[in-house]
Amino acid sequence: MFQRLSLTRMRAQFIKEVLSLLRDPRSRLVVFVPPILQLLVFAFAATLEVRNVDVAVLDRDAGRWSHELEQRLDSAEFIRRVMRVDNRAGLRRLIDNGKVIAALEVPADFSRRITAGEPVKLQVLVDGRRSNSGQITVGYLSAIVAGMDADRDNAVTLDAPGAVRHWFNPNLVYRWFIVPGLTGILALFSALLITSLSIARERELGTFDQLLVSPASTVEIIISKSLPALAVGTALGLSMVAAAVFLFDIPFTGSFALLLVSLVLFILSAVGIGLMLSAISATQQQAILGAFAIGVPAVLLSGFATPVENMPVVLQWLAQAIPLTHFLIILEGSFLKATPPGALFSSLWPLALIAAISLALSTVFVRGRLQ
Repeated sequence: MFQRLSLTRMRAQFIKEVLSLLRDPRSRLVVFVPPILQLLVFAFAATLEVRNVDVAVLDRDAGRWSHELEQRLDSAEFIRRVMRVDNRAGLRRLIDNGKVIAALEVPADFSRRITAGEPVKLQVLVDGRRSNSGQITVGYLSAIVAGMDADRDNAVTLDAPGAVRHWFNPNLVYRWFIVPGLTGILALFSALLITSLSIARERELGTFDQLLVSPASTVEIIISKSLPALAVGTALGLSMVAAAVFLFDIPFTGSFALLLVSLVLFILSAVGIGLMLSAISATQQQAILGAFAIGVPAVLLSGFATPVENMPVVLQWLAQAIPLTHFLIILEGSFLKATPPGALFSSLWPLALIAAISLALSTVFVRGRLQ
């Protein structure tokens, strides 16, 4: 009898939570609209690829090979415009004013030395204020010059360059990396926001006292408030995985069942953190701010933007306590690498441990509020 009544109470609480989430316009707007829009926008906007840049050229040679170099620059896809100047002061002025990201200075003996098969050097000036984009641009320019070396007609024997093969992403399509990462990040924020608003909404609307006098136990309340977030977060995560596969044509080579288990554990860990935030928040505004205060550092430390190995040791240890760190490894391994289940287990068990700890701590926090 007790088990039947317990299930009945949890079902009633679950239905109430779902209806509260769906009926509140602010909750619908915060939970459902941003993840889809952010996935579509960030997949195209958040990229480290360099495109549509302006490059300056100071040609002191005006010979055959310098004209060939300029033609290749004009036809390069990543260059929007090649700006030609007559003196070094013009190069400096363009870089100082931010008009170009890089400038090439072609020496006066450029064509003669290439025709004679002698080594020749080009000077590249880069805008250091945009260091990352500048370095990528230098790499692109080096590839153009290397291609011109390979095509030149002389008797000089060139060293054969090593063949570079990029496993799992042969064309270095940046979207193949960014979209799986965005799936984990947006699923994290969705679960955090749903659960962080649950108890805070009860307190702000004045219905929290009803929980105190209800026959439902603390565990039943936690389960009833966790299930809607788990269902919505999992559904959003799966919809973003489907968008990555069918909309962005990212190859999915791993195990879907293993990814689903990992997603559920990941959402559960976020649910536990969100419930703790909700228990200590007096208003929904505080809960939202708390979710972003936790979520943004988690993204920065997860390895999404910078490798965890590049961080100080203390931050590397802290990153291991963040569920997103382990879930990103599973996501990227499932999409591109077809990582075997045995290898993914090293990231799966920390995810399960973090979920168990966060849910246990959330039980303590919520029980403290209910008493």
